[in-house]
Amino acid sequence: MKKLYKFLLNTLPRPLLIRLSYVFKFFAPLAYYGNKVHCPVCEKDFRKFLSYGSNIVHRENVLCPYDLTLERHRLMWLYLKKSTFFKDDNLKVLHVAPEQCFHPIFKKQKNLDYITADIVSPIADLHFDLHDIPLKENSFDVIFCNHVLEHVEDDHQCMKELYRVMKKGGWGIFQVPIDYNNKITYEDPKIISPKDREKHFWQKDHVRLYGLDYPNRLEKAGFKIDVFDPKDSLSEIDHEKLRLNSLELIFIARK
Repeated sequence: MKKLYKFLLNTLPRPLLIRLSYVFKFFAPLAYYGNKVHCPVCEKDFRKFLSYGSNIVHRENVLCPYDLTLERHRLMWLYLKKSTFFKDDNLKVLHVAPEQCFHPIFKKQKNLDYITADIVSPIADLHFDLHDIPLKENSFDVIFCNHVLEHVEDDHQCMKELYRVMKKGGWGIFQVPIDYNNKITYEDPKIISPKDREKHFWQKDHVRLYGLDYPNRLEKAGFKIDVFDPKDSLSEIDHEKLRLNSLELIFIARK
């Protein structure tokens, strides 16, 4: 069963996985009944989370079986709950590659004018290439674009586009996989096969692996960066029960 789950996760097209996830969530609470781990997004307890990741960075006990949150989603949620995101009035939000765990929640928020975008996702309102966003400049108060920039051909161009459509005074969260043991982002255009990309960049459809210079790359696109460190800002949280990544930081990109 475990091998089948991993096979399906790594081979099925993303749009199909998104649709299947809505079916699986109805059985998850029974199959994983318990209280050893907790998801703060769906607010449910389980005996464990599912495993997730490629062969290179496969991780056990990280994927919520109900709303499919990973470590990064739970961390972002905790940040948003601490921020004024759910309290500020009339926020215009662009969510690129919207995650299923956030999409229905943000849609229901009365304080958000919420627009989603992706190339192929069936739950997105708009479909476009991030290199050339067909939207007016200075349009959005908040932009989310998580685990996208490691896939694109020219991340600097995409960062500049995100900066362009963000309002002055706006902010965004653009999470990416980061090798915290590497100071410099690793890129090599000669690495093109899925097998080699997984080996070098942690996933078969990644084209780079970010290092500790990631916030500097955002700054080159014009953003000012604030750092949210959960070790300091979420000291009251049981990091193990929520299965957070102790190394992960959130870089808040501001215009």
